[in-house]
Amino acid sequence: MPGSEWEKIRHLLVVQDLQGQRTMPLQETTYSIGRDSRNAIVLRSRSVSRQHAILLRVTLPETDQYGFRIIDGNFKGKPSTNGLYVNGTKCFSHNLQHGDVVAFGNGQVQAKYYAISHISEKAFSETCEIENLSDLLLDQANPTNPFQTLIVDPNFEAASETALARLASFPELIPNPIIEMDLEGIITYLNPAAAVKFPQIREIGQQHPVLAGLLNAVEDRKINSFWREIKVDQEIFEQCIHYLPESDLIRTFIVRDITEQKQAEAELRQRDRLLQAVAEAANYLLVEMNYETGIDKALAVLGEAAQADRAYLFKNHPHLDTGEIAVSLQFEWTQINFTSSQHHWQNQLYQSSELVRWYGTLSCGQSISGSIREFPIVEQKLLARDGIQSLLLVPLRLDDKFWGCLGLADCSQERLWSRHEESTLLTMAASISGAWQRQQVQETIRHQALHDMLTGLPNRLLFNEILAKTLPNATRNSESLAVMFLDLDRFKVINDTLGHTLGDKLLQNVAQRLKQSLREGDTVARWGGDEFTILLPHVNYLDEVAQVAQRILQSLENIFCFDGHELYVSASLGIALFDEHSHDAETLIQHADAALYHAKDEGRNNYQFYTTTLSAKTPELLNLEKSLRYALEREELTVYYQPRVNIVTGTITGMEALVRWQHPEMGLVAPGVFIPIAEESGLIIAIGEWVLRAACKQNQAWQKAGLPPLTVAVNLSPKQFRQSTLVEDVAKILAETGLESRFLELEITESTAIADLDFTRNVLHNLEQMGVHLSIDDFGTGHSSLSRLQLLPLHNLKIDKSFIQELTTDVRVAHIVKAIVTLGRNLGLRLTAEGVEKQEELDFLKSIHCEDVQGFLFYKPLSAEKATEILQSKHSSCLETIE
Repeated sequence: MPGSEWEKIRHLLVVQDLQGQRTMPLQETTYSIGRDSRNAIVLRSRSVSRQHAILLRVTLPETDQYGFRIIDGNFKGKPSTNGLYVNGTKCFSHNLQHGDVVAFGNGQVQAKYYAISHISEKAFSETCEIENLSDLLLDQANPTNPFQTLIVDPNFEAASETALARLASFPELIPNPIIEMDLEGIITYLNPAAAVKFPQIREIGQQHPVLAGLLNAVEDRKINSFWREIKVDQEIFEQCIHYLPESDLIRTFIVRDITEQKQAEAELRQRDRLLQAVAEAANYLLVEMNYETGIDKALAVLGEAAQADRAYLFKNHPHLDTGEIAVSLQFEWTQINFTSSQHHWQNQLYQSSELVRWYGTLSCGQSISGSIREFPIVEQKLLARDGIQSLLLVPLRLDDKFWGCLGLADCSQERLWSRHEESTLLTMAASISGAWQRQQVQETIRHQALHDMLTGLPNRLLFNEILAKTLPNATRNSESLAVMFLDLDRFKVINDTLGHTLGDKLLQNVAQRLKQSLREGDTVARWGGDEFTILLPHVNYLDEVAQVAQRILQSLENIFCFDGHELYVSASLGIALFDEHSHDAETLIQHADAALYHAKDEGRNNYQFYTTTLSAKTPELLNLEKSLRYALEREELTVYYQPRVNIVTGTITGMEALVRWQHPEMGLVAPGVFIPIAEESGLIIAIGEWVLRAACKQNQAWQKAGLPPLTVAVNLSPKQFRQSTLVEDVAKILAETGLESRFLELEITESTAIADLDFTRNVLHNLEQMGVHLSIDDFGTGHSSLSRLQLLPLHNLKIDKSFIQELTTDVRVAHIVKAIVTLGRNLGLRLTAEGVEKQEELDFLKSIHCEDVQGFLFYKPLSAEKATEILQSKHSSCLETIE
């Protein structure tokens, strides 16, 4: 038997009342004694009070042992009726010693107290069953007997007043540990609860977490009472500390065990971190334009929030060799001190022994979670390569299709993944699946936006994009490149005679032959109609380009056979080389186009290189172009506004913005002179953007001045309209100027609209979605019809002034104008007649119900100041009429 067990003091109380004798081991901290059946020790006698006395366990000074004190009365301090006698002497309180006899009242009920040691637990239990314990103890007096009686230290009785003071707050009764320590760090008192809860505290002393740092804390603090949290092994407690300066003691009280609370708080914090991570990651997936960047950011946020070492996104795909379903690690995030494991996870077959369980589990929508030592051996070996100790995987699903999995790994410890972490990962998997779906849709949309639907070739937007990226590389590598413009000879004849279906098939086959004629790395695009553009990068010799051009022409010499028709097709090619004359993308295309028409002039079915003689200009035109290049920055351009008037009411319904050039030497330059130069030189793009911004800014200024809102119309040149960034540029200008889109009207000419109906429809649709009004300018001068224009999302139709000028002199023209107005109104378009200068013209237009007119009969183009005066005057007149 261990020594400590052998030396342990055992306490007994032998009770004698009217029902006989019984022996009770004293093991609790407190006992209530009385005749009421709810007492811990019930005494059967009417002479005993309902609650006669209290028996308290008291720690013996300087030891871990304890004795018992008996106190007369109940817990409220009310004494018993007949008193309490110990060894024949009446007393209020007494520290019991071995052999003490306690009488309750008149002596009908007595109890005898024993404290014994050097006895085993089994022997002690047997002792409690012996009827005549006094005889037994007399028998133990024999020296040969192992039982010994314990004599309590007599000084214990002398300390009764101090003990009673301590008992006033019942430290011995409460289940909370209480410890007292002096300023030397020596424990002066432990209550029973402390001795049980922290059995090693005396041996460990100040190093014990309960006492650690208390002396310094008391010295550093201005106040005598404070709280703190302590951790003992795996438990966390709330501790209250009181410094008693009058006695130089530190009393500490363990208020409560807050382990579960702290665990719950930690789980809540973890849940909050995970929820925040989900929201942040979802935002990245929605906002980030680049799918890969969005996934990288989402995994980083998730990994940090989950306090994992690795975060994975695996994607399923056919095996590169066998075609069986395989998986590869597509994205990975790691903590700073971990290296990437992507090379371990490429093209891994699901049917391998290491991954077959994964596929079976994940494909059914279930998760894989746990410590890897619980995984099959083959999986443990696979994961051990990356030092993984715990793994959590959830499936990535879209429309019930298992397309990959999302995972977290802990390489630092074995970890039991919480349900919050698993649900967070599942939520994140859903967000990533949605982002992946959006990316697939966006890729499809982008492909459709940048490729010709008929041939599958890049369209002009993508060709321009590729060319713009290739030019800097050519400059950096001191190489040249070539741009070819190809036009099929007499394709219109085939299309018109044999039909569009056969024409489409021909274009598809021509596209295939062109691709087969090119070198690796070359690009062919469908520019529109029967025109194709070709980019040859990495050109070092002129012969390389000539050889490709010759192969293209030869590839078209073979017969095309469709539906019993044998077709012979040839082409004309224009070629521009990247050099000092063709130094940017736009110029290259322009020069290739010029060379193409030179090839057609040379008899078709040939190729021609661009030379500077193809676009020779007079010195006057060159000087004018040079001046025009500086006109914008010198603020020589200005915008005039011509009002559009309602034919019935005479009110101004809109303004058309018209650019004017005030040359410092030549004076006012006619638009018919400088606009063609701007178109040819490419300056029209910058000028058109400036006019659009100025018109929007002026319209917004009118509205801020309190004038009635109206639309301002701006004409887009053909080149400006074909800019790939047109829609974005318009949106940007509207945002900068603050003008609402419904107060902007964009005009394109009829010929610009029908040049490429698919392209036109796409651009106008995007502008209409923004809320911009759209108009066809100079209608009647092209070769279209209203039936073709009805395919476009238009709002207004402007009849060219050439028709208006002949209204009163040519009956046929009058009939044409009337038909245009009637058909336009039937199509829901608003009609505006341009160039109205005579009253007779106005009367006729009014008779056929044309809504609006523009012309000198009402207003010439006005400066912004004059236009503002007229609008203010009209507004004032209107207000006076109302009053």
